[in-house]
Amino acid sequence: MFFLSRHTVSRHRALYAGSFVALAVGVFLLGLAATATAATLGYDGPTGDTITVTLPAYDDTPERTAKVVMSGEDVSGLQAVLSVVGTIAGFITIFVIASTFAFAVASRRREIGLLRLIGATPGQVRRMVLGEALVVAFAAALTGAVLAQLATPLLLAKASYTELAPVKLEPASPWVPLAIAMGIGLVVAMLGARSAARRAGKVGPVDALREASVEPRRIGPVRVVVGVLVLAGSIVLLALIRPGTGEAVIPLAMFTPMLLVVALTLLAPLVVPLIGRLWAVPLVAWTNVSGRLARSNVTAAPRRSASLAAPILGISAIAGSMVLTLSFAADASAATIRETLLAPVVVTSADSVDLRERILGTPGVAAVDGAIPVPLVRIDRDSAELETAEGIDVTATSQARKVPALSGDLGRLSGHTVAISKELAGLEQYKVGDEIAVTFADRKADRLKVVAILPTALELNGAMMIPADLARQHAPRAQPTRWFVVPDQGADVGTVIAALDRRLAGTGADAVPATEWEAQEGDAVRQGNDLGLILLLGPASLYSAIAIANTLLMGSLQRGHEFVTARLLGATPAQIRRMVLWESALVGAVALSLGTAITVAVGTLIRRAMNAGLGEVSATVPWAILLGIAVLCLVLAIGAALAPTSFILRRTHPSAAVG
Repeated sequence: MFFLSRHTVSRHRALYAGSFVALAVGVFLLGLAATATAATLGYDGPTGDTITVTLPAYDDTPERTAKVVMSGEDVSGLQAVLSVVGTIAGFITIFVIASTFAFAVASRRREIGLLRLIGATPGQVRRMVLGEALVVAFAAALTGAVLAQLATPLLLAKASYTELAPVKLEPASPWVPLAIAMGIGLVVAMLGARSAARRAGKVGPVDALREASVEPRRIGPVRVVVGVLVLAGSIVLLALIRPGTGEAVIPLAMFTPMLLVVALTLLAPLVVPLIGRLWAVPLVAWTNVSGRLARSNVTAAPRRSASLAAPILGISAIAGSMVLTLSFAADASAATIRETLLAPVVVTSADSVDLRERILGTPGVAAVDGAIPVPLVRIDRDSAELETAEGIDVTATSQARKVPALSGDLGRLSGHTVAISKELAGLEQYKVGDEIAVTFADRKADRLKVVAILPTALELNGAMMIPADLARQHAPRAQPTRWFVVPDQGADVGTVIAALDRRLAGTGADAVPATEWEAQEGDAVRQGNDLGLILLLGPASLYSAIAIANTLLMGSLQRGHEFVTARLLGATPAQIRRMVLWESALVGAVALSLGTAITVAVGTLIRRAMNAGLGEVSATVPWAILLGIAVLCLVLAIGAALAPTSFILRRTHPSAAVG
């Protein structure tokens, strides 16, 4: 059967070109992520900036050591982004391959019927289709892997010395990562082709005699059950997006839409016709005949409509949810700064100089809060994590920032003690009175007793806050990079800022109103989010655009006989083009409606979770980006459907319907 599969692919090269392109691009993205990840794993950091710590023994696990990079110039941020890019690329690839192979099998229904007529068994037909998938997948995976290897140096050059990877990255050995990418591509292709192969095995010999075939109105009970179970799992994930979720909010914002997309795709043959009828009401009222035909085509071919809607649904739901999540995260960040910071003046400096005495000596200044950054390794029984603790003066900090203790007493922060954020306490199950094993950058180990748990405010407060004396003991040269200045009661803020500018002249420090500093911090967060969106959604959006065009092109090309039959019945080319226009627009509108529903549901819950405990928080909705995604999907859908339709109508004649 493999020999037959190979010759079938060779004979139907145009039919399988879409599958080849889709999988090659998918493996290219996976390979690029894998080779770049290998480069980050190969980076160990400068020898002098690493520290070896001992993890304690527990249960049956013996005592062991772990190496931690202390410079802060690690590449964990880029690793996280690459893992997300690979996940999204693999996720979309499954949908695209499943759709393209489904179309390939549907367009060869009569051919498969002939094979069944001359004695081919359902098992042989399934093996033939899977063999075809393997032939296409191997060629596409190899092509994608080669392209990924060629593009890796360029990606690493662009990623080096950025916020995500503030180091020079060099390509690592490509064999293992590219082999993994090719393996994933082959597995994804076989999984995507499996349902098409199973459907091909059900084609009966009588299909060889049919000029046209009508899709079954029902979908299998197994698909319905799996779809309902996945939908139930999605609802569970939605329920987990609640106040107190902490750092898990971002992963939930990514994986929840994915699971919802899977559920709706499985149930799409039931859902798409239903929503399509609703969207068709104004369309039919406006266009009459062409709108009615478009509605009939969408509802009469639910599987085809569902396959066309799947890539649009996937990218609109995932991209929309991520865009809203990052925008709401920036809103929450700005609100946290606004509510936590009490000091009306902020002094910033890029130089590591001690400005405390100069600031305190400025007329009109009552107190100054400057946190000393102290890198340390927090040691748990099964992990060693690099943290940047803050050395604070409790009295000054309490005047400049809101630091109410949720439990314990911040006033007891002295000696070998630590105050931690609510988020860290929740993640590691710390409570007041526990001791945390740490190793400072000077290689000295200590155990810090938890005396207070504070509200999480990552923009202002560190996850760990230690006494200033302890910070100076282990990091004598470290200096704050920002100072929160509290003026004397009744002092004019503008006058204090002018006095600080004169006092700090020549130091490189800058005194600004707190509101201006808050705005700068908010802009920095949004710029970082924009970079994250480009890295996360750029490749996925490009791939989705190819997928949308590819799927609709294949869907339209296989309808040639239908179009020439309509010409034979008296339809003009313009009428057929209008029908295809409204049909593709209808499918796009259905998919975007479902994607919008997912985006709104996830975005609403994410905003509620992020804003818990804050006062009034403005909601910044990036309408331009969201509308741009919707318009791009519709333009691609309509263009990819109309182009092959016009090609078919120019190259065929009504007489071909009886040929």
